[in-house]
Order: sequence, then C-alpha cells, then structure tokens
Amino acid sequence: MKRIHVVAGVIYSACREQVLLARRKPNQHQGGLWEFPGGKLEARELPAAALRRELEEEVGILVMASSALMQIPWEYADKHILLDVHEVSAFSGEPAGLEGQEVRWVGVSALQDYAFPEANLAIVEKLQAG
Repeated sequence: MKRIHVVAGVIYSACREQVLLARRKPNQHQGGLWEFPGGKLEARELPAAALRRELEEEVGILVMASSALMQIPWEYADKHILLDVHEVSAFSGEPAGLEGQEVRWVGVSALQDYAFPEANLAIVEKLQAG
C-alpha cells in the first residue's frame, strides 16, 4: 500500500475567526472536497519546510509563523497518509488559488457545512472545540 506524508496548514485570518479552505480539483484524489491547503513532503524535507513551500506554490503566501497542531495517520482504500497539521498564525501575501483551485475564507463555526476528506474531519473537530 502506498504511504504518503502530507502537510496541511490551518491558515487563520487576521481576526482569527476564519480559516482558509481550498477545494480539490475534480480530477484529484478526493476531488471536489474542501481541504486545508498543503501537500506532499519531498524526500528528506521537514514538515515545516514543506508547509512553507507548498503554501507559497499553491496559494501564494509566505508563512512567517506556524506551529504544529496535530498528526493524523489515515488509511484510505488506495493509500495510507500521515497528515502533519500546522497552524499558520502569520503570513504575508493575499491567498489565491494559484493552481486553479477555489479558495475561500470560512468561519470556524461554519466548517461543518463543508465536505472534507475523512482525514480532515479531526482537524475540523479540534478547531470547533477551541
């Protein structure tokens, strides 16, 4: 079974009441679902470095401050992932979908209204619990 190490960023708005979500493109694994932006680690890359690289490539922001939030091991039918989740508390730039994906600021209290990949549901629960 394929094993993939992935990093995801919980990117807060300036008021910390909203987080940035990205919608997976239809042709991707779990296509059409919403996610916390991020991506796969490269060989010998540390999670914090991967987070900075992926968020610059995908949504055009430069991470200035982040901290580890949680790790989620998850098994899908076709792959096993280890999801390293980090909170991004400071960044520069204006987020945009640089790879053609839709991005949206969403209130933490409204996250349950969005469809996420199963591995992301623990993040939603943690954020809504405070």
